[in-house]
Amino acid sequence: MKAYDRLFIGGEWVTPAGTGTIDVINPTTEEVVGRVPDSTTADVDKAVALARDAFDNGPWPRMTPVERAEILTKVSQAIQADMQGFAELITMEMGSPVAWGTMAQVFAPTMILDYYAGLASTFQFDEVRQGLMGEVLVAKEPVGVVGAISPWNVPMFIAAAKLAPALVAGCTVVFKPAPETPLDAFRLAEVFESVGLPKGVLSVLPAGREVGEHLVRHPGVNKVSFTGSTVAGKKIGGICGEQLKRFSLELGGKSAAVLLDDVNLAEALPMLLPNALMNNGEACIAQTRILAPRDRYQEVVDALVESVSAMKVGDPLDPTVEVGPLVAERQRDRVEGYIKLGQEEGAKVALGGGRPAGMDKGWFVEPTVFVNVDNSMRIAQEEIFGPVLAVIPYDGDAEAMSIANDSSYGLCGSVWTNDPERGLKMARGVRTGTYMLNSPIPIDFSTPFGGYKDSGMGREFGPDGLELFLEKKSINLPAGFSPSV
Repeated sequence: MKAYDRLFIGGEWVTPAGTGTIDVINPTTEEVVGRVPDSTTADVDKAVALARDAFDNGPWPRMTPVERAEILTKVSQAIQADMQGFAELITMEMGSPVAWGTMAQVFAPTMILDYYAGLASTFQFDEVRQGLMGEVLVAKEPVGVVGAISPWNVPMFIAAAKLAPALVAGCTVVFKPAPETPLDAFRLAEVFESVGLPKGVLSVLPAGREVGEHLVRHPGVNKVSFTGSTVAGKKIGGICGEQLKRFSLELGGKSAAVLLDDVNLAEALPMLLPNALMNNGEACIAQTRILAPRDRYQEVVDALVESVSAMKVGDPLDPTVEVGPLVAERQRDRVEGYIKLGQEEGAKVALGGGRPAGMDKGWFVEPTVFVNVDNSMRIAQEEIFGPVLAVIPYDGDAEAMSIANDSSYGLCGSVWTNDPERGLKMARGVRTGTYMLNSPIPIDFSTPFGGYKDSGMGREFGPDGLELFLEKKSINLPAGFSPSV
């Protein structure tokens, strides 16, 4: 068991203000595998004060972007030196299959760190523009103290998505990881400490919602970057709006994978299914609505059932396992509740629907395929966050597009066809922030990622992700003066 008795505040391990602790429970064994202090509002106050001082008076915002990027490169290298250790740690925290997690939970964060380390040397932080009445220097400056809040499903990936651009920008950060996954966050803090991050720049405070809300409301925080549920995101957006505080939100999804009537299922399904059931279905970009042409509906269902039934369920530390347990008992209860609801709504379970045989311990749910689903059903409209797929029939491309758009979410989606031009028309017509056209890659770290509608505000990754942590200042210049930029 990994136990911490201190918090990482302002770059140092300090005694917490309170005495509460958080137990980390392995969702496979249901045993406690870690314990960390439960942060309090007093800890947040201390962390924000140190971050404020480090931003206002410390060296970090005054270093060059390239100098700040060197820290990210060292962090990436340290993580890559212990990829398996990080992957197994995250698997024990939240149940992600280690074979998938080694790439998505660990290597992908290093790709994000490396991307922003490289962008630091090419991004235009200062730009001279020709204005209507003379030259203007447009300077992009760090927004200030950032409150970053992440969920438990891909904890280090989302930490990197927030920390990398914020730190390259020159911000200081108070980071609140989810209480389910504090161990990898503390391990990441140890790495930042080891590579020489200046004092005050980063704090890591695992805690629940009350402390998270205190961080959001804190007057010393200039910007909030949140990833999590739409319900929580709306509340955070409201608080920040009242305070005119900068914020960005990456929220839920209910993405539709559109199989056009010319699709080659043998080619499409091996690329689609890893994105439909990734991370045990606990992924905001999961393609959980499968839209099938009515005249090929049974063929699609049969192929899906055959493919999903072949997926191995079990101990996520086993490198051959594709589906592990859900993060917590409450999450299993939630998913099982939706499976029951789907049947009550009139949908039929074609595969799964229960708990895997012989697995008496662990919060497992069988990969489940629903058929005869109408898009108005709650299992088609609400984010289940588990290994549950809904196969929805449609007639014609126009209806497929309409069904895909009939959602309060708009985060991701895909289309599968032998005609890329036809697929591109579908991709352009679906109101969602990220889309795959015959592609297994949902996110490219050099391009913007985020959602329409209830899936959030703002775009992470690429230069757009760096812009989230910058303010723009226009400086009108005197005639004849050319600043160095």
